[in-house]
Amino acid sequence: MSETPGDDCRLPPALADVARFEFDYADGDGIDFEPYAAFDSAEETTHWLRQWTGNPEADGSAYRVFGQDGSGGLAALWHGRPGRPLTEQPVVFVGSEGECDVVAGNLSDFLWLLADGTGPAEAVLFGPVSRPDPALTALAERHATTPRRPAADIVKEARAAFPAFAEELWGRCR
Repeated sequence: MSETPGDDCRLPPALADVARFEFDYADGDGIDFEPYAAFDSAEETTHWLRQWTGNPEADGSAYRVFGQDGSGGLAALWHGRPGRPLTEQPVVFVGSEGECDVVAGNLSDFLWLLADGTGPAEAVLFGPVSRPDPALTALAERHATTPRRPAADIVKEARAAFPAFAEELWGRCR
């Protein structure tokens, strides 16, 4: 992505704040999300995508991985809007068992998704729920540029904007 040349693994400020947040999933009733302190390197991302797809020629340059769930499924910014800044790219989740989909239309909406109590894995595996978190709401209020909306609306809008994401990713599998 042109917004992060070379192997720049620095997170945008909003994701850096998310990375400092401690998500509690011990009781199985929270958000199962382990944010990273930096993006995975281009090499790590390409290796992961090749493993996930079984395609030795798959190129991971369209993804900036920034976290995972407890089973190893990955959350990433996906370069689905060419020419737009990194923060305007959709957020996707690619699960360890082959689940995948768009969870937010941009980083700002992802912050509101978290604030409403839904993580990237939950959005794909179980569907959005509303369990607002005051600390994540405050984080979203500091960084978000889009209006606050329920997690279900954010996911629905994102999937409507990128309806072929999962099918295209599955099409890379060998």
